[in-house]
Amino acid sequence: MAPSLVPASSVKPATKPVTKPSRAFVTFLAGNGDYVKGVVGLAKGLRKTKTAYPLVVAVLPDVPEEHRRILESQGCIVREIEPVYPPESQTQFAMAYYVINYSKLRIWEFVEYSKMIYLDGDIQVFDNIDHLFDLPDGYFYAVMDCFCEKTWSHTLQYKIGYCQQCPERVTWPSELGQPPSLYFNAGMFVYEPSLSTYHDLLKTVKVTPPTSFAEQDFLNMYFRSVYKPIPVDYNLVLAMLWRHPENVEIEKVKVVHYCAAGSKPWRYTGKEENMQREDIKMFVKNWWDIYNDESLDYKKLPPAADGDQAEAVNMQPFLSALSEAACAIQYVAAPSAA
Repeated sequence: MAPSLVPASSVKPATKPVTKPSRAFVTFLAGNGDYVKGVVGLAKGLRKTKTAYPLVVAVLPDVPEEHRRILESQGCIVREIEPVYPPESQTQFAMAYYVINYSKLRIWEFVEYSKMIYLDGDIQVFDNIDHLFDLPDGYFYAVMDCFCEKTWSHTLQYKIGYCQQCPERVTWPSELGQPPSLYFNAGMFVYEPSLSTYHDLLKTVKVTPPTSFAEQDFLNMYFRSVYKPIPVDYNLVLAMLWRHPENVEIEKVKVVHYCAAGSKPWRYTGKEENMQREDIKMFVKNWWDIYNDESLDYKKLPPAADGDQAEAVNMQPFLSALSEAACAIQYVAAPSAA
């Protein structure tokens, strides 16, 4: 059977929230380009949501010292990692830089944390998502991707017009067998660091031919049996706004992924296709409002007095979102979509 939606009954509010940093958010940074702005924006966005957990930044050796100091000044925990490369091949990646994204596999080595939420550097968090750490252990949680963009033109899904976001719009031809199994976007996911998983990931990647979507395809293959989808509110890929508007309730969106062409706020010009949409301009403005807000810059706080406790997280909005999504989406068993 294909993974089913996370049942609402499996997530229960904690009476005493975890306060020690055994959990953390984590992102990835490579090179000396402007993506450091995205990570700074992410750090400030998480701070605005009053998260109880730190942001770890896994950096490759080519990230300059100046950028590392900027991140540390924003309260980030900077961890250098070594690159991971896929086997040699003639694969044409959907984006040329995807090859370096295999290095994200190193974050499974961060075993000082019991659970982590990975977020790409072009993501912003607009509402507290700490409750995701309380999802049941043993699974890989992420939001389903969409197959409707041209970057998917090499796939059978795109050629047929089938998308898991709206399987009723164009049904999978019966002569092709079962529809592809659920496929997630790897820009955001909830996982548990593990040395045994880490070593197996590195061993497996060495013998797995790379495909167009690089580490995202690989992670979908590797975690297929334990993948549990969560609502789109936790990783709104901006193309969903014009590809599947019926699946998006903007007022409920907690996490926005600025991965559509031309949508990265720190590079935004409004000239690319769809970039003059009012909802896009709103999300870009919201990102800049956080990035430019000096009150969100990191400030070291004095140690909390004994007995101080963080306010308990309200789980009900998340439970409601899971229940609504469970009613709206049908899942099927199938081979890998990678």
